[in-house]
Amino acid sequence: MAYRIGVVGGDGIGPEVVAEGLKAVNAAGVELDTVSYDLGGARYLRDETVLPDSVLEEWRGLDAIYVGAVGAPGVPPGVIERGLLLKMRFELDLYINLRPFKLDASDAGPGHDFVVIRENTEGTYAGEGGLLRKGTPHEVATQGSVNTRLGVERAVRFGFELAGTRNNHLTLAHKTNVLNFSGDLWQRAFNEVAEEYPNVETAYNHVDAACIYFVQDPQRYDVVVTDNLFGDILTDLGGAVSGGIGLAASANLNPDRTAPSMFEPVHGSAPDIAGENKANPIAAILSAAMMLEFLGADPAAPDADAVDAGARIRAACDACSDMTGSTTEIGDAVSSKL
Repeated sequence: MAYRIGVVGGDGIGPEVVAEGLKAVNAAGVELDTVSYDLGGARYLRDETVLPDSVLEEWRGLDAIYVGAVGAPGVPPGVIERGLLLKMRFELDLYINLRPFKLDASDAGPGHDFVVIRENTEGTYAGEGGLLRKGTPHEVATQGSVNTRLGVERAVRFGFELAGTRNNHLTLAHKTNVLNFSGDLWQRAFNEVAEEYPNVETAYNHVDAACIYFVQDPQRYDVVVTDNLFGDILTDLGGAVSGGIGLAASANLNPDRTAPSMFEPVHGSAPDIAGENKANPIAAILSAAMMLEFLGADPAAPDADAVDAGARIRAACDACSDMTGSTTEIGDAVSSKL
């Protein structure tokens, strides 16, 4: 049976890179039943539609959602971010943002292979806060960080489970020395869950130190878990030190599978090169590979073929990671290896 996938090509280069991802999935032998959705900045500029509740209800009946990139010049800041991406994360409970970072060894360095788990539905992005006396010299802005024991523990537990399938090492990145409430909750939850995973070695880094280590010594990491804001920053840095943001894939996961998970490249819509066949599609193709691996790992309906296809797409992307060429040329090269 084909997987039923919602496809949001979005804006700019989004439709171009999504097309290459779908091409790779087809070349790997996995059948998808795709449903396209016209959402993003361009749609908002036409009729102010962002993410209708009716579309959200449709999505609940899908197996996954595959997104290219969203955002267009002329859209007010925050409209698409909060109205589409964050609404999707909150409403579908996509509480794990998973981003892998891999760089092969070369003359420039030893290479690295680590994963960052970003808690995806709480923290400063939950929207708690407000403005007083807006527009006056005495204006006050507050932006709270919402951290629940449930939200923190499930992200931490996901980290320990993932580390157990890799190299048995998990690092917590936070700022416990100054964020004495949220940091305390994260540290206590981390320490208590760690007792259930005696085979996983643990470490703690202040997030500013982690930024330094990401650049100078990324080999120290296997799996990193952190909160929403710190994770947003660290994962962009992870992309920068792993070949560039154009190679950075991501998954927004509902590990409980009570709603479909969403998969997207980390890069933006790059409107300056839209339609020019210049964008590197590797990140979008890798995101499609993550989608297949997650779908195939469903305990209720395991699909070894989908998992294998995801692994083969990942290997094909690795073989083409240094390639230069047009969007379609790189996509064709990946597909030819499948």
